Amino acid sequence: MRSIQLLAPGVLEEREMPQPPDPGHGEVTVRIRAVGVCGSDLHWYQDGRMGEIPAVYPQVLGHEPAGEVIAVGRSPDSPAAPPRHSSAAPRQDVERDSGGDFAGHFSVGDRVVIEPTLTCGHCEFCLRGQHNHCVRGVFLGGPQAPGLFRECVTLAGSNCTRIPGSMDYGTATLAEPLAVMVHMLELIEIRAGDTVAVTGAGPIGVLCAAIARASGAGRVFIADRLPYRLKLAIAMGADVAIDTTVSSPVETVMDATRGRGADVVLEAAGSPETVNAGIRMARMGGTVMLIGIPSALHPKIDIHTAMMKELRLQTLKRSNHRTQQALDLLVAGRIPASLITHTLPLAQTPKAFEMLTNYSDGVGKAIIEV
Repeated sequence: MRSIQLLAPGVLEEREMPQPPDPGHGEVTVRIRAVGVCGSDLHWYQDGRMGEIPAVYPQVLGHEPAGEVIAVGRSPDSPAAPPRHSSAAPRQDVERDSGGDFAGHFSVGDRVVIEPTLTCGHCEFCLRGQHNHCVRGVFLGGPQAPGLFRECVTLAGSNCTRIPGSMDYGTATLAEPLAVMVHMLELIEIRAGDTVAVTGAGPIGVLCAAIARASGAGRVFIADRLPYRLKLAIAMGADVAIDTTVSSPVETVMDATRGRGADVVLEAAGSPETVNAGIRMARMGGTVMLIGIPSALHPKIDIHTAMMKELRLQTLKRSNHRTQQALDLLVAGRIPASLITHTLPLAQTPKAFEMLTNYSDGVGKAIIEV
């Protein structure tokens, strides 16, 4: 099957890879229809690593997928099923079981979003409901397993969530990054009337602005150096856009709050400068959520100011299986889909990465159609 593979930093090529195996009991095979390009994909592409973890070439990226179920696993005592490409294949269902709770079933033709972290369900952290910390977890798109810039994947049905009937595949790819935002709200609280500051207006930054608005924030500030991204952030729910080439985000937030600072800072840029700016603009006893992934291996953080303010510095890891809540927010219109600016076919995946790297053509969120 067709796939896009990372062969070296900055080098993506279309190559063939083996078809996935037929699904076993509890598994489904999904034909990928669309995949969002994530900022973490860009780290593999630009830096050849994610933090201290090096890429393993060739590596298939992509972990924000939506697609269609084309085959389902049969129970061990069921009669043999015809091949999955047979038009006469019977309608067989796969029970979806997460942590022992019945959550529906899947059939050929179902449209689904895929959670990219494969978990064991039995370790200490899975049993606590902290699936993103699974000790046997495998992340699709890293060195452990191929990602979803490919045509098909076979995986556990428990990693799939149905797409609402009115939603297109492109919009459905937003469920994965939005699920990260939902998980964020399990770790910190944004109260009605809070002042929230966001550093970085990339796709995750503008989703931060949107989720802060949906959570009842009184004012949402967002800072970036690219005017077109700031304009997109306003459309996504931010109140005040700060062009960092013209104004200091720290001074702007402190002036607007009469020296008090922001209740919550959502740091989505990942540079030491923006992290430290977030620490300086947070109020006494405030919260700084670290979301952006630094390219620097050992960034210098102003821990003294954080301690003087008694700040809560909170990190974030993936989504912890919060796809359904993310889809509910999208269906309800609580989170706009306007951050999607470009849709390209699979063969033009390298072009999408070049656009995102160079911030060209007003790109916000790029979606790859498979």
